[in-house]
Amino acid sequence: MSQYNTSGTEALSAAQAPHDADTQNDTGRSSPMRALIAAVSGYAMDGFDLLILGFMLNVIGLELGLTEAESGSLVTATLIGGIFGGIGFGILSDYYGRVRVLTYTILMFAIFTGLCALAVGYWDLMAYRFLAGLGLGGEFGIGMALAIEAWPAEKRGRVSSYVGMGWQLGVLGAAVLTPLLLPHIGWRGMFVVGLFPAVGSFIIRKVIGESEIFLRSTKKKKREFPIKTLFRDAETTKRSIGVIILCSVQNFGYYGLIVWMPAYLSKMFGYSLAKSAVWTGASIIGMLVGIWIFGQLADRIGRRPTFIGYQIGALVMVFVYSTLTSPEALLIGGVVMGVFVNGMMGGYGALLAELYPTHARGTAQNVLWSIGRGVGGFSPLVIGALASSYSFGVAIGALALIYLIDIFATIWLIPELKGAELE
Repeated sequence: MSQYNTSGTEALSAAQAPHDADTQNDTGRSSPMRALIAAVSGYAMDGFDLLILGFMLNVIGLELGLTEAESGSLVTATLIGGIFGGIGFGILSDYYGRVRVLTYTILMFAIFTGLCALAVGYWDLMAYRFLAGLGLGGEFGIGMALAIEAWPAEKRGRVSSYVGMGWQLGVLGAAVLTPLLLPHIGWRGMFVVGLFPAVGSFIIRKVIGESEIFLRSTKKKKREFPIKTLFRDAETTKRSIGVIILCSVQNFGYYGLIVWMPAYLSKMFGYSLAKSAVWTGASIIGMLVGIWIFGQLADRIGRRPTFIGYQIGALVMVFVYSTLTSPEALLIGGVVMGVFVNGMMGGYGALLAELYPTHARGTAQNVLWSIGRGVGGFSPLVIGALASSYSFGVAIGALALIYLIDIFATIWLIPELKGAELE
């Protein structure tokens, strides 16, 4: 059991918090359902933005005269910005509240995504993507902490999976809308769509109350600096290293596939933008199913067994997928691969919530996930380099090996804390 667990009285209070919050929302506390909606919608906006960028890399590259490496680095710049945004905004959320800081991250993300439409060259576009990434880096962890803290322990895995599904819903929206809108409004017009989250940010700030567990934690007179908490002793440091490895592998595999797969399908099999969108949509449906199943299993059999099962599935499916050639096999294989490669997104929120105390939970969710996202941000560059030197098939197949690292990290570094009370 976690060294940060509460006493029996505090645990009972924490379990009752979601029910109390529904009746006390007028006092500024968070309603469970509203907190979940805020987290899901914010993460959906992130997914939408990043996939439209993936779809537009070739178009942007042609108009601005970019190489494949430069095009891929636009995604990398966004994700590297996410590291700094995740660290900074995560810490701020543990001091000033989940809702207030969540609003700032969404607003910043929206403004600089919109400014991408005014870019005239590589360097200013990269700067806008980096600054948008600062906001993007803050949204996931803060929203996840807000949602997790509002629900009881027995539903924590499922709530975590619902937030993870938000990203895929945004990606699915991008897969459907980009082929329809891009020919008519161009890549600059698609970036203008990124302004809409600004409206949502003010709505979220107005109707969502603060996490009750967070409000209780602020009453403590002495609070440890959140970053220090993540590495306060050998056991906690081991957990944090394990989480960083899991998050890095998750993001490296996901971004390597989702960013370059449309280009892979186009170059190797002559897929049009519409056909690539069909493949992406089918794969995203697989990811949605995988995330949902993960949450169900995590609440029933535990976090570690579910992670290990999915990691084995990802290893097998990515390798198998690199050998497929027929359109039917590519479509079906993409769905099954999506279940495992991104289904693990359903577990990180619950896992991190149980590993760290409330005064450092926003920091843990954001910092550790953002470090993993930053490592994953190099995936488009690595895949592009391997594709240039060898082939896309070799590059995609090489991704399978990273899941071996994932399995060992889960076995040796991550404890099972299913249902642990939150401090």
